[in-house]
Amino acid sequence: MGVAVDKIFEEFLNKQSIFANKDALTIKYTPDNIPHREDQIAMLAKILAPALRLEKPSNVFIYGKTGSGKSLCTNYVCSQLSKIAESKKVPLKVVYVNCKMRKVADTEYRLIAQLAREFGQEIPATGLPTDEVYKIFFEAIDKEERVIILILDEVDQLVKKVGDEVLYNLTRINQELKNAKLNIIGISNDVLFMNNLDPRVKSSLNEEEMVFPPYDAIQLKDILTERAKIAFNDGVISESVIAKCAAYAAREHGDARRALDLLRVAGEIAERAGKDRIDERDVDAAEEKIEKETIEEVVKNLPMQSQSVLYAAILILKSREPPVYTGEIYDVYKSICIRTATKPLTQRRVSDLISELDMLGIINAKVISKGRYGRTREISLSVSDEIVNKIEEILKADLKL
Repeated sequence: MGVAVDKIFEEFLNKQSIFANKDALTIKYTPDNIPHREDQIAMLAKILAPALRLEKPSNVFIYGKTGSGKSLCTNYVCSQLSKIAESKKVPLKVVYVNCKMRKVADTEYRLIAQLAREFGQEIPATGLPTDEVYKIFFEAIDKEERVIILILDEVDQLVKKVGDEVLYNLTRINQELKNAKLNIIGISNDVLFMNNLDPRVKSSLNEEEMVFPPYDAIQLKDILTERAKIAFNDGVISESVIAKCAAYAAREHGDARRALDLLRVAGEIAERAGKDRIDERDVDAAEEKIEKETIEEVVKNLPMQSQSVLYAAILILKSREPPVYTGEIYDVYKSICIRTATKPLTQRRVSDLISELDMLGIINAKVISKGRYGRTREISLSVSDEIVNKIEEILKADLKL
């Protein structure tokens, strides 16, 4: 007997949702009140205020960990700035680019073409010399007197893909413009990002610097309480559920995005179970579901060399008890490179990749001293056996092993 799908849909439509506005728990929602970021909002507003006098504001570089409110506050301030500019008839345009998006900022050509399209230019996906695309972009923005604020979100991803020359070109553009003025806001999750830039780019881009600290559990609870009032119907959620979501997210470097995702997924789990209220078990189930999906997505997007290093670690750690040492992983990694016909990296570079995997929370890499034999790292996995098995499947498929 088949599943009566039509009945499932009818029951869903006939039952009142526990959500009043689910969008309030998503990344695209910009609330009127952003708790615990008043200082950062005020500082950014003061930096950008000269645009209202048709003066070029300083370029700004904003960094902090994922979910610390960088993009939210930037979009909020720029939205308010645009409203004031429109009411005062000040020619101002804000352009937002997420540099992590494929086919938007994965080559210099695509990024500049996308920017040109923002100003009404039709640029083919490929075919023109990059210099020609720059020329079209320059001419398009310089047609009239105005201030342009260009937000490059996750700008570190852009530099990883195409290098920092594109940033240099954009920061120097004002020397060639006669009418328009271009301001750049760079947003990055990588707090060490600026250290790796060409000094010319660094001095041009980093005129103003802002750091967004991670939220603590109490601050996250305040944020969730505000959003829950908008997102859920009355009586659906308790303070203990909000506190648990905040505690889980505080453990994850104070990530507000993670906290909001937890609350939303917990609500979806409760609703699918036919409940009228969310309880703490729904939060536990949401945490398990999100952790699994997040790690799988991270692994799929790792570069091939990082995938090979992670696969080497998994092979050893599944064959015996931890700890495993860096040197052992390197030996297995080299054998994987032979099988995948790729050139192995140096042991020092592989050690760097292990550090990155540690930062992503997939493995634990604890530095230990071996006395006169130097230092090494003990490697262990920091995810459940179920997730390890799924990661192994992904890596086998991606590495074609």
